[in-house]
Amino acid sequence: MPSATPESSPPRIVLGVAGGIAAYKSVELLRLLRDANYHVAPILTPDATRFVGALTFSALASESARTDLFGDPTTPIPHTHLGQNADLIVVAPATAHLIARYAMGLADDLLSATLMATKAPVLLCAAMHSEMWAQPSVQENLATLRRRGVMVLEPETGHLAGGDVGVGRMAEPAAIFELVEKIVRGYRGPLS
Repeated sequence: MPSATPESSPPRIVLGVAGGIAAYKSVELLRLLRDANYHVAPILTPDATRFVGALTFSALASESARTDLFGDPTTPIPHTHLGQNADLIVVAPATAHLIARYAMGLADDLLSATLMATKAPVLLCAAMHSEMWAQPSVQENLATLRRRGVMVLEPETGHLAGGDVGVGRMAEPAAIFELVEKIVRGYRGPLS
């Protein structure tokens, strides 16, 4: 487990949370990261706040959760600050909407702008309904992002929102945490 020494600081993780029902799992992921001494800066998209509250993330994270591209009084350009200082950006859940915007290079909210402003490794933890996951446009967007070096943790099979069963569940927080540990140590291999 990574730990800070007197001459080093803890690894800095930007935890992006997009607007899907799996956002509730990101709270547990945040706790696992903090328990391992990671510095975690959460970013919630406006849609994410329909599922989880920024206050919950602020209470558990290393710094207050951010939700607004322009509303941070501590730095005039938060996306640049966050992107440049991250050792890893984890987006959990990464919805079809977020994946499409990232693949197209849109930067119209704090999370997508931070993704555009980083050279750090990026891990997308996909979560969406089975029919969405199977859409050619989603798969093409993921292929584009993979070609650009983005790591994609594919969804699992299980119970989905609405009572369906199929592919689309975000990986469990413990599995994501284990992958984060490997990536921080330099792993860039296949995720399956």
